[in-house]
Amino acid sequence: MAMEAGSGSARTLAACVIGGIVLGASVLALHLAGPTAIPSLPPLDAVRRRFRRRRRPVRVYMDGCFDMMHYGHCNALRQARALGDELIVGVISDEEIKANKGPPVTPLHERMIMVRAVKWVDDIIPDAPYAITEEFMNKLFTEYDIDYIIHGDDPCLLPDGTDAYALAKKAGRYKQIKRTEGVSTTDIVGRMLLCVRERSSDAHNHSSLQRQFSSGHGQKVDDGGSGSGTRVSHFLPTSRRIVQFSNSRGPGPDSRIVYIDGAFDLFHAGHVEILRLARELGDFLLVGIHTDQTISSTRGRHRPIMNLHERSLSVLACRYVDEVIIGAPWDVSKDMITTFNISLVVHGTIAENMDFMEDDSNPYAVPKAMGIYRRLESPLDITTSTIIRRIVANHEAYQKRNEKKEASEKKYYESKSFVNGE
Repeated sequence: MAMEAGSGSARTLAACVIGGIVLGASVLALHLAGPTAIPSLPPLDAVRRRFRRRRRPVRVYMDGCFDMMHYGHCNALRQARALGDELIVGVISDEEIKANKGPPVTPLHERMIMVRAVKWVDDIIPDAPYAITEEFMNKLFTEYDIDYIIHGDDPCLLPDGTDAYALAKKAGRYKQIKRTEGVSTTDIVGRMLLCVRERSSDAHNHSSLQRQFSSGHGQKVDDGGSGSGTRVSHFLPTSRRIVQFSNSRGPGPDSRIVYIDGAFDLFHAGHVEILRLARELGDFLLVGIHTDQTISSTRGRHRPIMNLHERSLSVLACRYVDEVIIGAPWDVSKDMITTFNISLVVHGTIAENMDFMEDDSNPYAVPKAMGIYRRLESPLDITTSTIIRRIVANHEAYQKRNEKKEASEKKYYESKSFVNGE
């Protein structure tokens, strides 16, 4: 045992001597090679800045009018958010919209409510300019720490014909997403103008244009002699799109589930605010979207303007909504309450028609009898009819605006090519 211990000590000593010789030779070689052989280390501040840049979230910016906000706007914001970690949205001022496109249907404060409620939006910049000027672009990069400016693949031209995003492209800070086809504010305004015109004329048949909108029939509808046409909805609902918009999570076992239903046609700030209040009353907000047939039977054959799947996506994009029932029944039954474990059924004080509350066939009779019905004071006095009245009141201005936009949209569809995106 003593001999083995002595042998181990000798080996350790020999290893130390050899290691010392190698280290000494390395130091001598570096010294003889001169100071340039030693790699220079970056200053500590530079290392810290580089580390912070790696840790800092990627912030992307997208602007828009977001007038009469629809699921196409929401899908653009969803795609933009996927290109970064934080999405900052610029909401263009009323004055800038009027100067570049024509009068907006919804004022800035309503558009801000709508954009802020989209679940992919992290922050907003009100009164954003229509064109990305050098001054505003530098402000985005320095004050807001924006990394990239985002826009769809459809052209955005200023009145003088120049590209509104030319400077961002030149700076190498521009990224493009795919436009959501089948809907636009121009298209929706056109639908309303057509429906109003049909309602006021002596129609020789009873086939509503809205039925064409909801079914997606036809390529376009002539606008009555002006030579331009308004595209009928070509929305093609897919299961993937619904999954992309949904939260993909259900309520917990002890969640307080709140239920609210309605048409949610031309999804507007009034809808958003009542949904916000409803969500505050529980842990999970379930929203029922009535069918096109149900809405037509209660509000006339010219309604809804948006079809069931279009309306469902707009509601799903709202941050206050957890889940929707696509094609909810008119009556809230005991079986439905039990199936979805609903704790509270609510309805706002502002709606298209409140007469049903006095009828014997009150759709909320069951939850009222169960003591789980509550009427909420609506924060905003806005309905779908409010939006339609705005269009009718400025019919000529919106007709001119649409004719101008329809020309650019037609050009886009004729020259479009495949763009990767969803």
